[in-house]
Amino acid sequence: MLVALHGWGANAEDLASLAAYLQLPSYQLLFPNAPLPHPHAPNGRAWYALEQEGYPGLAESRQQLLDWLRSLATTTGISLSHTVLAGFSQGGAMTLDVGLQLPCAALCSLSGYLHTPPVPQAQPPVLITHGRRDPVVPLAAAQQAREALVDLGLSVTYHEFDMGHEVTPPVLKTLREFLAAAVV
Repeated sequence: MLVALHGWGANAEDLASLAAYLQLPSYQLLFPNAPLPHPHAPNGRAWYALEQEGYPGLAESRQQLLDWLRSLATTTGISLSHTVLAGFSQGGAMTLDVGLQLPCAALCSLSGYLHTPPVPQAQPPVLITHGRRDPVVPLAAAQQAREALVDLGLSVTYHEFDMGHEVTPPVLKTLREFLAAAVV
């Protein structure tokens, strides 16, 4: 199963629209909505208040996501060890934050970042992709995430692309290749 978390101001439909391009016929795909309304986008959602210091709502959102992910084995019949958690931007940050607490098959952070230095309870393989021209999340955030995870002994596959803050066909191809190699 692949669970994909959208970015700040988007909603589940944002990443769900990429489902056909992912070309993962053997995967069940889930695209949850973040729990908070976005302050500026009428249909947008947020995992936490990105625009405020201290990220209000992060702790509650983290717990809701952890609880929901833990419940998936019961509702889907697919264990966390066969579940890949992926996310874009703020969803990528949530992926790294929450995914390192669970025995997931793999984690994929697309244009994401770390909230704080991680203290992993699990060691899934990690894919990090980022745009060299990203005007929203600096490339340095992805590089720092890679270094922090490698220093903790995690297996990290890292790719930079000549792009901005987006998910492009080369990113989707890299994601598919990573899943084929990392998830058994």
